[in-house]
Amino acid sequence: MGFTLVNELPTPAEILEQFPLADHLAALKKERDEEIAKVITGQSNKFLVIIGPCSADNEDAVCDYANRLAKVQEATKDKLIVIPRVYTNKPRTTGEGYMGMLHQPDPEKKPDMLQGILAIRHMHMRVLRETGMSTADEMLYPDNLQYLSDIMSYIAVGARSVENQYHRLVASGCDVPVGMKNPTSGDMTVMLNSVVAAQLPHDFIFRGDEVSCPGNPLTHVILRGAVNKRGQCSPNYHYEDLKLLCDLYAQRDLKNPACIVDTNHSNSNKQYAEQVRIAKEILHSRRYSDDVRRLVKGLMIESYIEPGSRRIGEHCYGQSITDPCLGWEESERLMYEIADMIE
Repeated sequence: MGFTLVNELPTPAEILEQFPLADHLAALKKERDEEIAKVITGQSNKFLVIIGPCSADNEDAVCDYANRLAKVQEATKDKLIVIPRVYTNKPRTTGEGYMGMLHQPDPEKKPDMLQGILAIRHMHMRVLRETGMSTADEMLYPDNLQYLSDIMSYIAVGARSVENQYHRLVASGCDVPVGMKNPTSGDMTVMLNSVVAAQLPHDFIFRGDEVSCPGNPLTHVILRGAVNKRGQCSPNYHYEDLKLLCDLYAQRDLKNPACIVDTNHSNSNKQYAEQVRIAKEILHSRRYSDDVRRLVKGLMIESYIEPGSRRIGEHCYGQSITDPCLGWEESERLMYEIADMIE
């Protein structure tokens, strides 16, 4: 086969032994896990805001951003739970472009996954240490999950991975909420099938070992919009979409019905400024229908320090090098408005 060994990578156990999470940070994360779980199970009426850059490309800028989030979290703690998006591995539709800090700790240099593993663990840990907020990341590579699983409080499975059996099996062993996005086709049945699979117990091979997982009752759905056969975006955040999802959930015997709505991607047609309007529409739908209010537990928002995006090689501190994001001023104002709209 055409594989060339570049590096023998350390196992997650080796990395955790070399770079352990301090006891007080582990305790902080446990508290956050419990608080977030109560939102998913309906024991808490707080609202989740999973917010941050499309891709975490620069540790200093990401931590600067997260420290700004921490101030908003403190001011809105009675209404919101803010979870910083620290996305370090990126799915690429065509296989081209920046694949995240795991691959390239420096976006302008060649891939180095050994340094990438160290860089992403250091960054996630620094966010938790400086802000007291545990993080969210995407499960692009299930085998890599344990490099960060002691730090993260929220895991997303992307639209291109949600039909993959391995992602579903590994999600069944996670002890924090896992959000399953609808596939790019928009088929809600596929998304809900993924939730069913992840909520069930499984035995399978993981990192070369036979493992048994109990099932994850905190697995839920993420609506991110769809793309039709002509390549046109089709949003699924409108009231009718949310009511349909309520009905589809009611037809299945699933634990903890819950939905997060992604305000960007195909819901906004990547028109990042539209996220403000979309977020407010979703919150209005929650106020209009008790069923929708009980189902929709939060929003996922792409946001960074500077609005828009730039190309790799261009330099603008705190601006996305993948999808364009809301800037800080708009994001801060939106989070306070969201808090005001939560009953």
